[in-house]
Amino acid sequence: MSNPPAPESNPIDTAPDEAQPTDNTPTPGKPKENRSAKTRQMLGMKGADVRETSIWKIRLQLMKPITWIPLIWGVVCGAAASGNYQWKLEHVLIAAACMLMSGPLLAGYTQTINDFYDRDLDAINEPYRPIPSGAISVPQVVAQIWILLLGGIGVAYALDWWAGHEFPTITALAIGGSFLSYIYSAPPLKLKKNGWLGNYALGSSYIALPWWAGQALFGELNTTIIVVTLVYSMAGLGIAIVNDFKSVEGDEQLGLKSLPVMFGVTAAAWICVLTIDLFQFAIAGYLMSIHQNLYAAILILLVIPQITFQDMYFLRDPLENDVKYQASAQPFLVIGMLVTALAIGHAV
Repeated sequence: MSNPPAPESNPIDTAPDEAQPTDNTPTPGKPKENRSAKTRQMLGMKGADVRETSIWKIRLQLMKPITWIPLIWGVVCGAAASGNYQWKLEHVLIAAACMLMSGPLLAGYTQTINDFYDRDLDAINEPYRPIPSGAISVPQVVAQIWILLLGGIGVAYALDWWAGHEFPTITALAIGGSFLSYIYSAPPLKLKKNGWLGNYALGSSYIALPWWAGQALFGELNTTIIVVTLVYSMAGLGIAIVNDFKSVEGDEQLGLKSLPVMFGVTAAAWICVLTIDLFQFAIAGYLMSIHQNLYAAILILLVIPQITFQDMYFLRDPLENDVKYQASAQPFLVIGMLVTALAIGHAV
């Protein structure tokens, strides 16, 4: 399965803006700065080394490896929620193949196609990106899009064959997620032009879709799981909103209706944190309803530090502290996802 581009945070996010090195003059601290810029280039993060000439490193930058992490984590959650995953070599290898499909292949496809259609916006917000910087040609980008897409769908079909599915569930998820990625980034629909639709598409595909793939691979994808993960995806909507604050200037110029543009920075920040917190509490309520009270209590305890970091960083200055907030708070959110998955798997 694929998905619209992930929030560049993380586990997942970009680093703060830093001056790019412009020459090779040795200065105190410069080797460290250069290493940092090269690492960001490899991960697809802001502050990348714009002088990189290796086409393979540039292709990797287009795929934004830093954004694969939530997809891989989602597969882990789905496998855990199935109640059928076993720690044996066959299951480990099959789970790894599902992670390959969700992360490097289809998330890589998603990020590449998003960069392709966002090259004008990136020229304003992130001119170091490979396409606006001229580091890679458009035909090379198009070829990469097709290779990643077909590779991901091919792995999905192989996973369906392994699972013995009469209906190719994982292949259908891969195709559906890839289509969602396309309409998220490409005109005429370009879902990202609407803050609500675009961010929910982002949140649901980074929480629900990989979860569904892992669940279908090792167990049964049922209505309850679909509903629960779609509700959980509302918290993902809030995470996606965080990513909009770094692009306010470019969004305004190009007419993209992100929430910070529509409601202003302060109101959008409150919408963001309330969405993140309230829907995690709703999931905790669901866990109580299926008599998984210990897991529900752990989930609630994991929300508390997120609220603390929201007050310390994000609500005080969302434009300046978006990266710091995500780095501090999001690990608690993703651990909460696994807690929820384990609870569901225990209840099966």
